[in-house]
Amino acid sequence: MRDLLIHNARLLDPATGLDGPGALLLRGGCIADLGPGLTAPEGAETLDAGGACLAPGLVDLRAALGEPGAEHRETIGSAALAAAAGGITTLCALPDTQPAIDDPALVAFLARQAAGSLTILPYGAATRGCAGKDLAEFGLLREAGAIAFTDGRRAIGSARLMRLALSYARAFGRFVVQHPEDPSLAAGGAATEGERATRMGLPGIPPAAESMMVARDIALARLTGGHVHFAHVSTGAALDLIRAAKTEGLSVTCDTAPPYFDLNETAIGEYRTYAKLSPPLRAEADRLAVVAALADGTIDAVASDHQPHDADDKRLPFAQAEPGGTGLATLLAVTLAQVHGGRLDLLEAIGLMTARPAALLGLGSGRLKPGAPGDLVLFSLERGWQVVSGKLPGKAQNTPFDGRALEGRVLGTWKDGRRVFG
Repeated sequence: MRDLLIHNARLLDPATGLDGPGALLLRGGCIADLGPGLTAPEGAETLDAGGACLAPGLVDLRAALGEPGAEHRETIGSAALAAAAGGITTLCALPDTQPAIDDPALVAFLARQAAGSLTILPYGAATRGCAGKDLAEFGLLREAGAIAFTDGRRAIGSARLMRLALSYARAFGRFVVQHPEDPSLAAGGAATEGERATRMGLPGIPPAAESMMVARDIALARLTGGHVHFAHVSTGAALDLIRAAKTEGLSVTCDTAPPYFDLNETAIGEYRTYAKLSPPLRAEADRLAVVAALADGTIDAVASDHQPHDADDKRLPFAQAEPGGTGLATLLAVTLAQVHGGRLDLLEAIGLMTARPAALLGLGSGRLKPGAPGDLVLFSLERGWQVVSGKLPGKAQNTPFDGRALEGRVLGTWKDGRRVFG
């Protein structure tokens, strides 16, 4: 692999606060040097970035892969293509597949996949089969490479099991990721409880289902000293609890996903099943609360929350359709919409998808630093494009952003110094 100098770029590194013109040299799969005035060594290739932004490759904290068990929805290969097109170089894969990732051999299998274009970091199942009854073997899963423990799209409903999970995860130097939704309150629901759900005749999920689970698990984190991470937080009440827990010094972190700060419950429109998500889209007041929590640092990361489905999963009456939307190709651009709207600083936005999730996971990626992995994304901040279902990279096309005009286009992605997109 020849050296590559990417010059005439706007270098962005949230970890150090770098935002300025310069060049970056890739050598042997790693970042060799960067800064203004850097010139190409003899024999190196060069690439003129044309003033575009060059940032660390995105670290996606939460994505479902159809494989194993649902390859008709998405394969590891098709997800890797979509991730590269979205500037994602590291992806944390949920374990609630068929079979569930509750066996060390399955963790090792998943970690070996997509080598060369994408690093896949598997979550280990918190309970056997992600069924919420018996704890999985945390120690064996950690030894095999599990980065944390979760039941994915299912909440760990039992307080006793969650207490044990937090205690064991702490002993093994890991954390527990919770889908914060009380199962008894959410059962059978299809949309956020309120006037819109009532007018549409849809069974509702009260927003309190989220904050009640968050309150319970914060109490358990206080009891055990364990680290709980709340996924795709979508309500102001839950964020208030998380903010207070952080002020108290508890080991509590959280992420959200682009639909929860870019869309509200009106997006389900005339029963648009592509906008049926889990958790469901919320009222405008909750969307604004998520935006505020991004700006004040309460939210630790923005994840794609990629949930691939095929047409048959979505071409059903709204209440029967599967919840979830694709998110790999749109993660960067939808987040940048908050920058264009003046609600987030550019480095803050990029940091939520790079340095901050990387730090949470203890990774060496997510930053521009000599010796760091050559994982990069080159993107135009201003170039526009339109999200069109059926034309997205990857197999799954069930995007809640269908028809959305966006500014911010990925021009190139590098993984370990090798260009994998653009």
